[in-house]
Amino acid sequence: MMVNLKKIPPVDEILQYEEVKDFFKIYNREFVVSAVRKALGNIRNWLKSTTEEMEKDEIVRNIVREIGEVVNSDASGTLCKVINGTGVVLHTNMGRAPLGKWALDYMKEMAVNYNNLEFDLEKGERGSRYFHVEELLRKITGAEAALVVNNNAAAVLLGLNTLAAGREVIVSRGQLVEIGGAFRIPEVMKLSGAKLVEVGTTNKTYIRDFEESINENTALLFAAHTSNYKIVGFSKEVELSELVELGRKRNLPVMQDLGSGILCDLSEWGLKDEPTVQKCAASGADIITFSGDKLLGGPQAGIIVGKREYVEAMKKNQLTRALRVDKLTISALEGTLLEYLCGNPYENIPVINMLTLSREELKKRAEKLQMILKEKVGNFLSIDKIEIVEVEDMVGGGAYPATFIPGYGVEISFNGVKTEALSYIMRRGNPAFVSRIQEDKILISVRTLFEEDYLLIVDILKQALRK
Repeated sequence: MMVNLKKIPPVDEILQYEEVKDFFKIYNREFVVSAVRKALGNIRNWLKSTTEEMEKDEIVRNIVREIGEVVNSDASGTLCKVINGTGVVLHTNMGRAPLGKWALDYMKEMAVNYNNLEFDLEKGERGSRYFHVEELLRKITGAEAALVVNNNAAAVLLGLNTLAAGREVIVSRGQLVEIGGAFRIPEVMKLSGAKLVEVGTTNKTYIRDFEESINENTALLFAAHTSNYKIVGFSKEVELSELVELGRKRNLPVMQDLGSGILCDLSEWGLKDEPTVQKCAASGADIITFSGDKLLGGPQAGIIVGKREYVEAMKKNQLTRALRVDKLTISALEGTLLEYLCGNPYENIPVINMLTLSREELKKRAEKLQMILKEKVGNFLSIDKIEIVEVEDMVGGGAYPATFIPGYGVEISFNGVKTEALSYIMRRGNPAFVSRIQEDKILISVRTLFEEDYLLIVDILKQALRK
């Protein structure tokens, strides 16, 4: 109604309201004024749609409320906390590995202060940023040298470009992998300047296939660990030890793209098919590349370990400058590696801890979540049942693709509520909450929840059920 629109105060008057003036203590004037104008536009559209005449005081209250919502929305970044109730530990779409406390504290300390990123304090001159993690990686993996770039695809690119640009690299057809986002080994190899030589078949490759393809233009033997898929049945793949033996015989380096890269043996918990970095280094592979934010449990990084002569050559490659990591990545990685070296990664690296939780512990957590939900939201008429169920969790992040981990969760069934719509509202909460939907029920796996998530889930669910 036009009469309602005439009751909207001018911007200058609104800026004098105490609730609005409080925003000037936090935000700059231009931002606040812009938020006020945007809020007024929203209010005008709303008033045009109503047929009921309103008092000015009520309109003002709505304006102030709308200004607060606009300010909070516009001052918030698009990244937000997500509560992961899916049971997928390394959820690529949710940022992969959460950092441990040691890494987080260390990164924060280095972020808010000056630091010796590239300053040799002993000599009083410029140093190397890679020094901070190289010695730790050497001690933990047993390799001669190490280098860190911004992700594993970059590590593979740098290795191929340094060791094989303009020459041939032999790879099994069964290992021409594609990782997330349609990044493929053949394309990375082409970009590096190396020439791909495929040997064997999709399901069967023998060491003789490699040996028969070696010629004077061969620069490298390449192995890609198929961490994100499995070929089963009538299949054969060359063992890394076989490739290393052939490489030594023909004086050719062997490079392995390990993918996820794990530093702990998880076979005790049923996770047996992922070779540790230490085992690969001990096998004699000349260069091994792997990720920092997957099974290692650190920040996104591409880690290279191996023979000193090859790592040193990569450090001198001009690509290294373009692919280098910053102080935050190095500090988070150093903090994570220190946990492996002298701490307790099974307890304090979130990814490793989640993957090694016992079924007894998971059931206790599910019982606790069930109790809290029954107490806090069980009286909602829209909720039918809150039950503990057995679930199958996943590692995620392209690791252990055919392995499901037994666990526990809480399943919520509803009366007259569309689960998809409820799930949408919860995803739009603050923090966001993502769970599974199974047979029109919300299924929450407790493996990927943190202690503080339980009550947050209650608040999010309450808000969603009230809408």
